[in-house]
Amino acid sequence: MDPVIIVGAGPVGLALALALARHQVPTVVLDDGAGVSPEGARSTVLRADTTEFLARIGYGRVTADGRAWTSWRTLRRNRELLHLPLPDDELLHLAQHRLERGLRDAVSATPLIELVHDSPVSEIEQDEDGVSVHARRTWWRGSHLVGCDGPRSTVRKQLQLRFPGRTAADHYAVATVRVDLPFPGEARLHRDPHSDRAQVSREVTARPLPDGVWRLDWRLPVGHGPLAPDALVEQLQATLAGWHEGTVPGYELVTTADYTVQQRLATRFQVGRVFLAGDAAHLLGALGMQNLDEGLRDADNLAWKLALVWHNCATERLLTTYQQERRSSVIARLRAVDQAMPLLEPATPLLEARRSVLSGSLRRNATLLSDGTLGRGRLGAAPAYPERNRPSLTPALSPTSPGVLVPDVPVVTPDGSTDRLRARLGRGFLVVLVAPGTGVWAVEHWLGAGLMPQLSEATRALPLPAELLVTEDYPSAPPHTVLLIRPDGHLVAALRGCRPDDLWALADRARGGSADLPTPRSAGAARPADARVAGDRARA
Repeated sequence: MDPVIIVGAGPVGLALALALARHQVPTVVLDDGAGVSPEGARSTVLRADTTEFLARIGYGRVTADGRAWTSWRTLRRNRELLHLPLPDDELLHLAQHRLERGLRDAVSATPLIELVHDSPVSEIEQDEDGVSVHARRTWWRGSHLVGCDGPRSTVRKQLQLRFPGRTAADHYAVATVRVDLPFPGEARLHRDPHSDRAQVSREVTARPLPDGVWRLDWRLPVGHGPLAPDALVEQLQATLAGWHEGTVPGYELVTTADYTVQQRLATRFQVGRVFLAGDAAHLLGALGMQNLDEGLRDADNLAWKLALVWHNCATERLLTTYQQERRSSVIARLRAVDQAMPLLEPATPLLEARRSVLSGSLRRNATLLSDGTLGRGRLGAAPAYPERNRPSLTPALSPTSPGVLVPDVPVVTPDGSTDRLRARLGRGFLVVLVAPGTGVWAVEHWLGAGLMPQLSEATRALPLPAELLVTEDYPSAPPHTVLLIRPDGHLVAALRGCRPDDLWALADRARGGSADLPTPRSAGAARPADARVAGDRARA
């Protein structure tokens, strides 16, 4: 079969190519640039699930390239409104040029990926068998195509899809600065900081990066244009003086930028064999949310579905669930922002001028204001994909609720090796047995006892690639619970005990069903021959 074509070699396009390579699917990545990632002011905050995703697809140094935060603090003037200590693995802040370089290095070490530079796409044609793409003077042929080519996506325009939304939700001036601040390792949002110097912005966010560098974001007043270089330096010095008892410390201004946050959503994420992902599909960055996080979740969601179809383990029907899950999830996120915005942000210049007397709203909603940046609650937590329902952003779902992102627990493989649950993701489905006490006994004692023999056979009989794991404990799951987990880490279902027919049916439904693969006739029946062929082909 032809490779999958990916248009765009930014973080989402490269991550998708690496994720597909983990599923043994070849890709061609068409990059309209020269493959260079210059140092700049752009950075991203990754949550635990997206950091783990990047690590397991080949970007092994992602944690070393970034900086974890010790805590988050929200202040108004000199008054603390919120202080949240953060675990080391909850958030990772890294510069985008480091992220792109790390992903490019991983791509260069992966023979299944062909990265083609200086190849802007000009034309796309698709038929019932595949997609043809014209880039510069070459036509490329692929089984499917994914547009990861940013907000001005050529792929989206070729599909004639609209990209409605708000043109300017927020406007920021940004600087990365090498400086010693009196709160090392802490990220903070500071409104109305005291200073003897005039300040254009009355809100600044400070977020640490590696090597003593900080990213500072000043939210500009409604209707204010970009800061001139002299004005930005004055703003920087005023901010630093406010944090150093009126004295400007020594600093090195590394880079500056000016950006506007937009809220946009493509009307569709799929047209036939062509898909959109990342900034080509959605823009959502208001209230601290990170669009890259959602783009990486697009890649993780789409990769395993494309892989099953590419390996003939599922029909094209499975691919329709990508839009159902991801677009609905982004809609829910945008709706949450729209509901929160009036509580936290002035909507007019008049309210901007009166913000100092509206501090009660900030005090009451300080936790909400931090959710988007910290990846919590409806503004930032990983989504759930419950079957037949809209994706949920409710953080109170049980770890055994269908569709939730599974927690990272220790697991043991049938050969006795130990690992973390999420590290096993991204190659096939996972079947996990909750069996307390297995850590005490040698593998040969429990491998042939209890549910294991029947569960091992049931796992081998599934109509798609799957791996059997055992864990001593899983939140909210009693002993002998069997978990079926998708390759992107979302739970299909939690079963009490091992019922091969039920497990097979759940796996079949998770891959979109197939008229070519009949359901086993009884709980003890071996899987049909055609299912065996499909599963073995995917493992080969």
